[in-house]
Amino acid sequence: MARRVKAVVRLQILAGKATPAPPVGPALGQYGINLPAFCKEYNEKTASMTGMTVPVEVTIFDDRSYSFITRTPPAVDLIKQELNLDKGSGNPNTQKVGTLSRATLHKIAEMKLKDLNALDVAAAEKMIEGTARSMGVTIEA
Repeated sequence: MARRVKAVVRLQILAGKATPAPPVGPALGQYGINLPAFCKEYNEKTASMTGMTVPVEVTIFDDRSYSFITRTPPAVDLIKQELNLDKGSGNPNTQKVGTLSRATLHKIAEMKLKDLNALDVAAAEKMIEGTARSMGVTIEA
């Protein structure tokens, strides 16, 4: 017999740093799942991405069991990591903070393709390019 879904919770947690404290505890604790077990599993699964924010979708069932799917880090985090930036520009139209090469843009688009609403890498590149422009990052021609 199939288990009934009680809730689907979407969170963004630092990779390898999940704890039962807020924001994880209040978001998931209300459904009665085993928080230490979830945190341990999440930290093991995301240990290779330490320092990045990783979106996670937790499906909670009626019997208090759960399953979760991790997504790729947000495009903003990937761009900041590639350019060694702390943050994007406060005024992206006039103040530029870096330049992203086409090869790097392509690499990020391939990585994000499965989580984006794009049919191919070219469409994903356009989405990532728009994100970069809104951060004050220019793209090499």
